[in-house]
Amino acid sequence: MFKKILVGIDDGETCQIIFNKAIALAQPIGAELSLLSVLVPADRTSPAIPTTAGGIYTSSGLDDSVWSVYQERYEAYEASDLDRLRDFADRANAVGVKTEFAQMAGSPGWAICERAKLCGADLVMVGSHGRMGLSEMLLGSVSNYVMHHAACSVLVVHEPV
Repeated sequence: MFKKILVGIDDGETCQIIFNKAIALAQPIGAELSLLSVLVPADRTSPAIPTTAGGIYTSSGLDDSVWSVYQERYEAYEASDLDRLRDFADRANAVGVKTEFAQMAGSPGWAICERAKLCGADLVMVGSHGRMGLSEMLLGSVSNYVMHHAACSVLVVHEPV
């Protein structure tokens, strides 16, 4: 059966559902969990990247105080995300499921597939927000990317209707 399950944790409504399902799967078979959160600078919860008047990002064109405020906000965003991962890991360990966690920055689909290889996962669990058609085409689908690029089995957890 599965020995190591990588669980993609995002800040969406499905993260608690995915976590609960991961515990329910891992506990009876003695599998370990590896929780992963991917920080996306352009995500809705991350601080806005400062730009110059032309709308192009460049740290050299920004006042030091603006850049400093952005860095502080991004560090708080990172810390908050790590706190959430730590809380999930503590809860899993408390019920006897050995759990580690990691945080990466970049493209979520790619990061999940890379982390799965690095940690030796034999199953990846990701959430699906139910995007279809134009919405999926414009916003992308992490679960679709992972299903097509992961080197192991993938379990997609859908949001409840």
